[in-house]
Amino acid sequence: MVCEDQGVQSKVQYKLVDIGANLAHPSFERDYSDVLARARKAGLKKIIVTGCSVKSSTVAGEKAQEHPGFLYCTAGVHPHDAKTFNEETIYQLRELLKKDNCVAVGECGLDFNRNFSSREDQLHAFEQQLILACELQKPLFIHEREASVDMVKLLKKHSGRLPPAVIHCFTGTAEEAQAYIDMGLYIGLTGFLWKDRSADGVRYALESGIIPKERLLLETDAPYMFPKINDKKIPEEVRQSFTKATQEIHRYASFNRNEPCSLPATCELIAAFMKEEPSDVAAVTTENAKRIYGLD
Repeated sequence: MVCEDQGVQSKVQYKLVDIGANLAHPSFERDYSDVLARARKAGLKKIIVTGCSVKSSTVAGEKAQEHPGFLYCTAGVHPHDAKTFNEETIYQLRELLKKDNCVAVGECGLDFNRNFSSREDQLHAFEQQLILACELQKPLFIHEREASVDMVKLLKKHSGRLPPAVIHCFTGTAEEAQAYIDMGLYIGLTGFLWKDRSADGVRYALESGIIPKERLLLETDAPYMFPKINDKKIPEEVRQSFTKATQEIHRYASFNRNEPCSLPATCELIAAFMKEEPSDVAAVTTENAKRIYGLD
């Protein structure tokens, strides 16, 4: 067990929580300690390590155990792996979720964009995990791609007992965001925002106030969803708004491997589109994460 390194000083002024980083991914094996050190320098106070299968959820739990108070984890089966879901899976997930540092059921949900598992298998696996979350009253960490209609149906079916739920790495429309928010859900945003230029997408939902910061959470989804903050398609006034400290730490992340240290850039990007102070977005989203997941 390794305690949080208090000697690493943050170079970024914000206190942030990354609610979803895939630190069990093989790309982090060679320099894992450096990745965590850079995350602390980037102002991250907590990281939730995502589990996407029984195997990766077990690894996520082991990583969280090594860094108590800094790393936490989730346990669930991603819709891509829904075809592997069976009767034993629920027992295995329940055992993983008994640990205090395992703070959410997921990553679970529906992905009708890629359909790596059949829709029938996805719907079954997701509902079984919904039932488990309701039983344990553990928050839900939900993946949804082009499946909002069926997602809403299942969530409403269990709405009477539903624990706090986050639509993680939201990439849908403003209308879909509004529907989730009206149901009392939270929206997790990643670096995907830099490339969203749809007329009714995430950027529009932020600019129009459809996604308020009181329902917002920040995440990197590392090693995915890298925010390319110097792209010329981002409005110039937004590109110029990134702080020097954020730009300096951001250079360690890339399309090849995003890192938790990119979270300040996502925070500042969101703030720019919301016309809010980044410090306010950081403060509110951090409190949201602590409240939802019971982080100390």
